[in-house]
Amino acid sequence: MLKESYTFNSYSTNDLESSKKFYGETLGLEVVENEMGILEIKAGGSNRFIIYPKENHEPATFTVLNFEVNDIGSEVDSLAAKGITFEQYQAPMETDERGICWSSGENSGPSIAWFKDPAGNILSLIQETR
Repeated sequence: MLKESYTFNSYSTNDLESSKKFYGETLGLEVVENEMGILEIKAGGSNRFIIYPKENHEPATFTVLNFEVNDIGSEVDSLAAKGITFEQYQAPMETDERGICWSSGENSGPSIAWFKDPAGNILSLIQETR
C-alpha cells in the first residue's frame, strides 16, 4: 500500500525568516516559501522537506534531519567557517573538539556531527563507514 509512496520530513520553526536564511544562505539549499507560508526546501536529488511556522514551537530533542556527506571533516570545517557551532556530546557518542563523533572501525556505525538550526532543531552530518 504505502511502499510506493514518496515520503518527506517536516518540522516547525518559531522564526520563518531566520530559517529561510539559514537553510538557503548558510546551508546553500534551494528554499521556496509557498503560498501557505511554509518553506519547501530541496536537498540533493529529489529529496525535499518542509518547515512550517508554529507560534508555540518547541525544538525537537532528537535529530530531525540528516545530511549524508562524503567527507565529514571538510563539511564540518566549511559550516563552522559560516558560523555554525557543532554540538558537544559525551560517551557513548563522544565528540571531538570539532564536534565530530568518529566511527571507530567495523560495526561501529557512521561518523556523525550534530548542529542546530535557528529554531533549535537538531540536524546532523553523517559519513557512512565504507
